[in-house]
Parts: sequence; structure tokens; C-alpha cells
Amino acid sequence: MIFGASQNDVISVSSLNRMARDLLESGLPPLWIGGEISNLTLAASGHAYFSLKDAGAQVRCVMFRNRLAALGFRLQEGMQVELRGTVTLYEARGDYQINVDSMRSAGLGRLYEAYERLKAQLEREGLFDNRRKQALPANPRRVGIVTSPAAAALRDVVTTLRRRMPSIDVVLYPCQVQGQTAAQQIAAAIAAANRRQEVDVLIVCRGGGSIEDLWAFNEEAVARAIAASTLPVVNGVGHETDFTIADFVADRRAPTPTAAAEMVSPSREAMQQQLDLTRRHLERALGRLLTDKMQRLDYLGRRLQHPGEKLRRQQQALANLQGRLQRSLQQGLQRRQWRVASLQQRLTTQRPDIARQQQRLQHAGQVLRAATHQQLGLATLALGKLEATLLAMNPEAVLARGYAIVQHADGRVVRSPAELQHGEQVQIQLAEGRTAARIEPLRGTQSELPF
Repeated sequence: MIFGASQNDVISVSSLNRMARDLLESGLPPLWIGGEISNLTLAASGHAYFSLKDAGAQVRCVMFRNRLAALGFRLQEGMQVELRGTVTLYEARGDYQINVDSMRSAGLGRLYEAYERLKAQLEREGLFDNRRKQALPANPRRVGIVTSPAAAALRDVVTTLRRRMPSIDVVLYPCQVQGQTAAQQIAAAIAAANRRQEVDVLIVCRGGGSIEDLWAFNEEAVARAIAASTLPVVNGVGHETDFTIADFVADRRAPTPTAAAEMVSPSREAMQQQLDLTRRHLERALGRLLTDKMQRLDYLGRRLQHPGEKLRRQQQALANLQGRLQRSLQQGLQRRQWRVASLQQRLTTQRPDIARQQQRLQHAGQVLRAATHQQLGLATLALGKLEATLLAMNPEAVLARGYAIVQHADGRVVRSPAELQHGEQVQIQLAEGRTAARIEPLRGTQSELPF
């Protein structure tokens, strides 16, 4: 029983192929296999399909685009290769095949092993870490090139720099880029550029070739020289599919030497376009600013007045005010004159006739004086009568004729002898003074006193 299926279970073809694939992938680890490439097909998708064969058998293989892009050489029919892959099954057709992870030319196994061993070592040391990589200068004044003076890559780089930015100076640090001493010369050239510090960025480059041709850029000396560089380093070695250890250590990896030159140099055309765009923006901004200032100037010019004009306007305003003041004063004076005339008219109509009133007053005075004399005469006559009556009734006049007024001690007038008591003290008012007396009965007469 396989995967829990009994002998009587019926399974689908898809299930069968899936179980076979699982058995192959779990039962066989990734393997290195050697053989000859045949039936090679490079699909439009970028994948490679081929058979790997020897004298007695063949097996279908597939190498997907991402793996193929990292391959250091171009696949060809009949090429002897060594590949590493996973044995699997393509379920849709039931084809037994190998999914290829990496590949090398037959006989170069030791180089690939050294490449992988050094790559793993440097990666563990952190030389591939993006955090240690430097940014490229935006506008370098001088570019250093580490390559052979006879290399076609040098002409490509210089031509590209001259085309993109002719003002950039180029300094060549010559060295061999192929052969037994190439790695040491490349490392020495990088070190010399860092000592001299006369450039802003370094380009390490050479054209394409086989893995043996490019091997100097897989050497540890070159990798460590790039890692130790204080100058930013762009590595442009080989073609787009060529990868070396120097690519991983460099601050930037360019697929070709020409691309490296484009990477370090700003485009004159792009800068010119940007400059033109900035100029147009500046012109528009200056135009708007100038327009605003001119409008502001016109506005201020309209507000600005010549002193003579301002004085003339002030004089005109003063004349207007003077006219208004005169008219106001005239109108006020006229109103007051009309008021005075009205009051005079009213006064004239209401003022009395003084002469007539004086005549009337004189007449009234005469009448009053006559009436006064008459009334005074009548009053004098009445007063005389009253005086005569008063004199006649005056007790003192009576007293002067020999009469007396007898009063009780409390001042009451005695009118009758019957009011007197024997021995009572009385007061007597005489014409020329007062005296006291005691009541005694009269002798020889009948007394009227109440005894």
C-alpha cells in the first residue's frame, strides 16, 4: 500500500503522477549529473528545455529563466556540461525530468566549487551586505577606470562618458584583466586609486568571455580590494548574464561596461532637458513675478500724486470748504436777520403807545391824587370823630375829671359796692397814679357793703 491506498482502490492518472513526483523528489536529493545537451529549445518565456544524454540514455531537463540568467555562458547544442538539479515528474504529461538549479561546463567543476566556496565565505563576512555599500555621486567631476588599455570595454566606457557628459575627466588605472596575474593587478589598481584620491568614483570593467576569461574577477584579492575601497565602485564585467564575485561586493553591479558608464555619469541630454524645464519654470515664475510687480507698480503709480497736484487738489478742497463756509455764514446771517425782523415786527405789534399810556397814567395819577385827597379828608374826618369818641371814652380822661377806677387785688374792676368785702385791700387808679385802700363801712349811712 502506497500513501494509504489499498490494492483495490482506484486512483486517477493525476493522483498517480503526483505520487510518482513525490516519490522522486523525496527519494532522490539534488544531484550533479554530467552529459551532453541535445534537443535544446530556448522558449520566448526565457526558459530553456533540453535533453541531457550520454551513450546509453537521456533525460529531459528544464532550466527556468531566473536560473538561466545567472549562468555564466550561453547554452549550445552538443555542449558537454555538468548540472545540478532536482529529479521530478512533470505531471501534465507524465514526463520524468530534472529541474536544473545550476550548470557548469564539463571539466570546470573545481572552478565552480571555488566560486561557490569563496562566495559563501564573503557573504558570511558581510561583504555583500547592502548596508555597507556606498552611494554613487550624482555629478562626478572625474571618473577612474580600472581595466586594460587595450580592452574594447575602455573604448565603450570612454565613448559613453563623452557622449553623456563631456565635461567629466577620465583617469585610467591600467592593469591586466585576464591571466594568472590579472587579479593582483586589478587589486593593486583599485588600491592605487584609493591612495591617490583623484577621482570621485571607480569603474572596474572588461568585456565578455568564458568563465576562464572572467575568472580574475572571482578572485578573493579583487573582492577584498573592492570591499576596502573608500571610493564608490561600479563593477561592469562581461555581458548581462555574466555574474562574478566582484558584482556582489561592488557598490553597484552593471550588466555591461557601457551600462557602468551610464550609471556613473549624468546624461547631458537629461540634464539639458531638466535645465530647460527648470529654465521654463523659472521664466514662468519670473514672468509671473514681473507681472505682479508691474501691476503693483501701476497700482502704486495710480495712488502716487505729484506734490503740485496734491496741493492743487487741497487748494480746491479748501476753496470748496471756504465757499461752503461763506454760504453757511450767509444763510445763518439771513436766518438771524429774518428772525430779528420777525421779532421786531412782533415787538412793534405788541409794544404799547407810551405817550398815550403816559397821558393815561397822568390822568390816572390826577384821579388817584383827587381820590386820595378825598379819601384822606374822609379818613381825617372819621379819625376826628373816632378821636373824639375815644377821648370821650378814654378812662384817663374820665379820671382826669376826678373819677377813679377801683380794682380788686387781682386786677378786676369793681363795678358795684356789692363786690367789695369789709377790710378788703383794693387798688385805685387815679388820673395821676395808683394807690391802695382798705374798705371800711361808711359812718352815719347805710352801708351798701355786704358785711
